[in-house]
Amino acid sequence: MCGIVGYIGDREAADFLMDGLAKLEYRGYDSAGIAVYHDGAIAVRKKAGRLVNLAEAVKAHPVVGTVGIGHTRWATHGGPSDVNAHPHTDEKGDFAIVHNGIIENYMELKEELLKKGYHFKSETDTEVVAHLCADMYDGDFTSTVRKVLSRLRGSYSLVFMCKFEPDKIICSKKDNPLIVGLGQGENYIASDIPAILSYTRKTYIMNDGEIAIVMKDNVWVTDLEGKPISKKVFEVNWDAEAAEKGGFEHFMLKEIYEQPKAIKDTMSCRITKDGKHVHFEELNWTPEDVNSIGKILITACGTAYHAGLLAKYFIEKLARIPVEVDIASEYRYRDPLTDSKTLCIVVSQSGETIDTLAALKEAKRRGARSLAITNVVGSSISREADQVAYTWAGPEIAVASTKAYTTQLVTLLLLSLYMGRLNGNLSVEREEKILADLTKLPDQCQGVFDQVDTIKGLCDAFKNKEDVFFIGRSMDYGLAMEGALKLKEISYIHAESYAGGELKHGTLSLIEAGVPVIALATQVEVEEKMISNIKEVKARDAYVVGVVQEGDTEVGKTVDALIKVPASDDFVIPILAIIPLQLLAYYIAVSRGNDVDKPRNLAKSVTVE
Repeated sequence: MCGIVGYIGDREAADFLMDGLAKLEYRGYDSAGIAVYHDGAIAVRKKAGRLVNLAEAVKAHPVVGTVGIGHTRWATHGGPSDVNAHPHTDEKGDFAIVHNGIIENYMELKEELLKKGYHFKSETDTEVVAHLCADMYDGDFTSTVRKVLSRLRGSYSLVFMCKFEPDKIICSKKDNPLIVGLGQGENYIASDIPAILSYTRKTYIMNDGEIAIVMKDNVWVTDLEGKPISKKVFEVNWDAEAAEKGGFEHFMLKEIYEQPKAIKDTMSCRITKDGKHVHFEELNWTPEDVNSIGKILITACGTAYHAGLLAKYFIEKLARIPVEVDIASEYRYRDPLTDSKTLCIVVSQSGETIDTLAALKEAKRRGARSLAITNVVGSSISREADQVAYTWAGPEIAVASTKAYTTQLVTLLLLSLYMGRLNGNLSVEREEKILADLTKLPDQCQGVFDQVDTIKGLCDAFKNKEDVFFIGRSMDYGLAMEGALKLKEISYIHAESYAGGELKHGTLSLIEAGVPVIALATQVEVEEKMISNIKEVKARDAYVVGVVQEGDTEVGKTVDALIKVPASDDFVIPILAIIPLQLLAYYIAVSRGNDVDKPRNLAKSVTVE
């Protein structure tokens, strides 16, 4: 979710680049930079931190020229720093590159280039592309870019400059957004429409596998083989605020719809090429490392805590290692039995959650090994932990977490498979089956989005209620907790979750005619038990919405309404089944007139106890 801008024309490129990057600040970033061609060379200015730092650097050392590219970076490979900031160049400065996304085979390419004598300054995957351009340069900029793209695996938007052909900028994309803005005697490139709205409303929306050769008076679009593609001009009719949200009404809704890409980015580098095994290059554990773990402690807050509850099922069933899950704010005060045989896994979107950071420090004080799962490179928790596995959700603007949660679940499931294989408790066949279903997830999300009208239609039954109950068993219980949290966070309806088997132990006294109950029944092994629980609340005249896998024929007989999610493995389905609950919470909150992105009394990053 980094920001990209590019300019070619007659005006000073740096002015447009800085303005365009400022328009993309809402996306979140930790460093920024620009590259401008002038007098036979490409000048680069880049700084860690906020855009004001870059502005000061440019003011102190101006860059003059009418062709340039710029970038705001959300760190993935390597922490936030001046050297890791984009743009990146090859050693001679012949090529400059900005990049959003992840190059999955960057280590393979880097090792190849190191053997050829190339030297690297940064920890990024992007610098590899710059060196690859230099290595594959054949005297023709466009031809070289096509050859470089043929070597890359992953998801990306890439923009290239070459000092030998300064009359053009070349860009291409795969799975990451990229647009070309069309002007008079000047043209623009951006990762998002707000960057160019002050300059033009005429754009080309780039598709995967297309290459745009952008000059000041012309734009040519081809496929990867160089065959011309006829592009239709897209006229932007959004205002600036709507453009920031990609045409969505709220950031939360935009981020719900970004989950397929976030899920794909998070798992792409951690599954082998043949799709059969998990590998964590950043962990590089041995069987001995896993076998030395006596127990696992997972500690987190809020949504991340709910991810930890599901991880308990993942790890105990797949790796057969005992797991405790603690609310971080409680962990320090119970004199926990944590020692050198404990692996402490801390989960935090921001990596700055104060209670989680304190729990991590306490676990380490007691001798535990530590692993952080976080979305922010260079955050306090990532620095404090012994090791880090990053989720690559990109910045989350809305307070209520959506894509951060699903990417946490993906990372934790992959980690469980990884440990289970290393300690011998997971069969090759079982790992392959789960991974086969996991890799289908990004495409299966569309099956949920296709039901949005059904989900909207349920709002009337909820929007004027004061109480809603969520019930589930096994992994569906953890999912019910997150579903209830989403609803109460943004709709302000009192929502509670209960294990289905607990209904008789007090909860049934709260069920009366018309009370909405969301019954999660996606776990095949406990479906019969769950149907019995549904019948218990239906006998008290509750209004029940069932959530099931496609193909289920039994639950629909007992409920008032049904939401179906594409069928998948029991370990994978919770990642998919949370999406309709996110959408339901969102549309109920909208129907009640609430500020969805900024719910009352809540903050995105909790940095005080």
